[in-house]
Amino acid sequence: MPLVAGVDTSTQSCKIVVRDAETGALVRTGSAKHPDGTEVDPRHWWDAFQEAAAAAGGLADVAALSVGGQQHGMVTLDVDGNVVRPALLWNDTRSAPSAEALITELGDGDRAAGAQAWADAVGSVLVASLTVTKLRWLHDNEPENAARVAAVALPHDWLSWRIAGYGPAGDPTAPLGPQLDKLFTDRSDASGTGYYDASVGEYRPDLLERALGRTDVLLPRVVGVAEAGAVAHPSVAGADVDGGALIGPGAGDNAGASLGLGMTPGDIAISIGTSGVVSAVAPKRTADGSGAINGFADATGNALMLAVTLNAARVVDAAREVLNVDFDELAELALQAPPGSDGLVLVPYLEGERTPNRPDATGTLHGIRLATSTRAHLARAYIEGMLCGLADGLDALRAQDVSVERVMLIGGAAQSPAVQQIAPQVFGLPIGIPEPGEYVADGAARQAAWTLAAASAEGGADDVAPPAWSTTIAATLAADPKPVVREQYAAVSDLV
Repeated sequence: MPLVAGVDTSTQSCKIVVRDAETGALVRTGSAKHPDGTEVDPRHWWDAFQEAAAAAGGLADVAALSVGGQQHGMVTLDVDGNVVRPALLWNDTRSAPSAEALITELGDGDRAAGAQAWADAVGSVLVASLTVTKLRWLHDNEPENAARVAAVALPHDWLSWRIAGYGPAGDPTAPLGPQLDKLFTDRSDASGTGYYDASVGEYRPDLLERALGRTDVLLPRVVGVAEAGAVAHPSVAGADVDGGALIGPGAGDNAGASLGLGMTPGDIAISIGTSGVVSAVAPKRTADGSGAINGFADATGNALMLAVTLNAARVVDAAREVLNVDFDELAELALQAPPGSDGLVLVPYLEGERTPNRPDATGTLHGIRLATSTRAHLARAYIEGMLCGLADGLDALRAQDVSVERVMLIGGAAQSPAVQQIAPQVFGLPIGIPEPGEYVADGAARQAAWTLAAASAEGGADDVAPPAWSTTIAATLAADPKPVVREQYAAVSDLV
C-alpha cells in the first residue's frame, strides 16, 4: 500500500507522521525542535524538517506529502532566494501599531469603518499576527530590507518549496536553485495573510501595496484543495517511488487540524496549544467588523471561523512556574479549590492579547484576600482564566450565527485532568476528547493521501473526496455549567 507523510512545522517544533494512504494507519513518526522566539531564521525549519525526517526513518518510500504550518509568519526572499531577514512569526506583536494604521487608513480616518472594510475584504480585522501588518512594519522600520524583497511566503509555503528542491542560489541542499515562481500555497494559509480574499479566491494587490508600498513582489500560486503543487526532490522524499513524491497544497495549522479531526459544518474545536483557538467549519466566511472572529478558509473548500487567543498553554506553564509544580501536581492543586476559586480571577493577558485585541495588555489578578491566597486557589484561577478567554471566543462564534453542534477539546493542555473537569463547567456544554494525536500532521497526511488519489482519478480532484480516516473520541465530558466562573471573569476582564 502507498505511504504518505504529513508535516507539522509549528512554532515550537517539526513533527512528521508517515501513514498508510488508504487506511490512515500510523507507520512511523519523527520530530525535532525549533528555536524559541518570535522571529526565526527559516533555515532552522529546514534543519528541523531534515532531522525529523531522519527520525521518522526517512521519506524515500512516501508517494505524497503535505506540510501544515504555523500561520501568518512573514518570510521575505530576495531575487536569489535568500531570506532577507529572520521571519516574523504570528506571535510577534511589534506590528500592532502598523495594524492600527492600516485599519484607519482603509476607513479614511474612521477606525470602525476601516475595521469593517478589512473584514469585508479579507474576512478579518487586522491584528499584529497577520502578515500584511508585518509587511507594513518592514516598510516603515527596515526600508532597505523592504526594498530587497522579491517574494513573500508563509512558513509552510517556504518549507514546501525547499522540499521540492528550490532554495538560495549556491546552497547545495537546493539543487534547483532560487526559482521564486515555483512557490505555492493553499487557500487556508493565504486567507490569513490579510491580502487574499478566500471568498473569491484572489489576492488583493491593492491591500499588499498599502502595506509594502509595492505590488511587484511575487506571491505564491494558490493551488486547489487536492492539487499537487510540486514533486519532492528525490534527495528529500520519494526516491523509491515511481514518479516521485507529490507535494500537496499544505495548510495553515488550524485548517490542518480541522482536516485531521474530520471536522464538518457544525463542529467546533477548542485547541489549547501555544495559542488558544476556537475554530468552526462553516459553508461561508463571516465578515465580523468587531474583530472577534477571523473568517479564514479551511482545507476542503469550506470556511474556517477562528477566535484566537495568544494566551493558552503558556498560562498553564506560567502557573506551574509560579507554584513550582509539574503538570499533574498543578491539576491536583486546581481541583482542590471550588468553581470560581472563591472570587479569585486571573485575566491572563500574559503576552498581550489578540482576541480581544490588546497587544500591550498585561495579566491581572483580582479578588486577592487572605482566604484566596492559597496555592490551590491560584492554580484554579489560572486555568479558569485561560478557559474563560476561549469561552468568550465561542460566544463570538455564536453571535455570528455559526452552528455549534459538536465541541471537541484538543491540544497538549487538554490532557490535564483539571482542564477536562473545569472546561465543561466554563463552557456549559458536553465536550468530546479525541484520542491524543498530532492533528496538524495527521491532517497534512490526510491531504497528501487526497492529493495522491486525485492525481490518478479520471475526473480529477473534483470527483475525489478526502479519505475517510476515522477520528476516535476517547471520552465525552458531560456539561456541568457553573455560571459563577464566567460571571466573575466578565466583571473584571476589561479592567486591564
